[in-house]
Amino acid sequence: MSEPVVSVNISDSRTGAGNTSSVISVEHVFKSVTDSTGTLTILRDIDFTLAPRETAAIVGASGSGKSTLLSIIAGLDTPTKGTVRLAGQDIFAISEDDRAALRAQKVGFVFQSFQLMGNLTALENVMLPLELSGAKGARAMATDMLKRVGLGERLDHYPKVLSGGEQQRVALARAFVVQPAVLLADEPTGSLDFATGETVMALMFELNQELGTTLVLVTHDKAIAARCERRITIEAGQIVPN
Repeated sequence: MSEPVVSVNISDSRTGAGNTSSVISVEHVFKSVTDSTGTLTILRDIDFTLAPRETAAIVGASGSGKSTLLSIIAGLDTPTKGTVRLAGQDIFAISEDDRAALRAQKVGFVFQSFQLMGNLTALENVMLPLELSGAKGARAMATDMLKRVGLGERLDHYPKVLSGGEQQRVALARAFVVQPAVLLADEPTGSLDFATGETVMALMFELNQELGTTLVLVTHDKAIAARCERRITIEAGQIVPN
């Protein structure tokens, strides 16, 4: 049977994997899944690079492959063909353990559903990645970052007593406290009301600028995408000009 295809095209003249100064290099990535009904190609020949400090929005309709692409960039999902280089390292040429260690050193994550540990306080949630990486002074670093996101008075509060906006600010603090080379965000305002989402996004871009992180953001919000330097547009079967 013929394969249904969801194609990915980058509508940006700066694409291509030849940029040696890139922090992220996605090189001819394909992703297909097969079941009893046949094979579905989710991503097809995706090829682009992102430089240090660059901000990029991955945009497209629901089901177009945005989150799959982000998961592959993170090394949480594997491509059918092609590879991703993170700070020059081919992440699919190393073991899962080494990939996890590289993520811990280089990558921060922010999710729509916050992904906080419910049995840990705000401070303990932010300390967690520092402790896992063996960093010294984790408590002081986490405290400073929570103060930076406006939660200095909420250090000992558990997620269940924090508002959605406060939980997402804890998630931002947790992501940025390790000073990652790359921040990956998947619909970070999807669970928030408009005003709270605006506050969270302003804080994310501010921290990103201060720390010089490369930001890759999946969003359906055109206003958020417009704040990024680049847009990576995903649509079935065609290039969508920006």
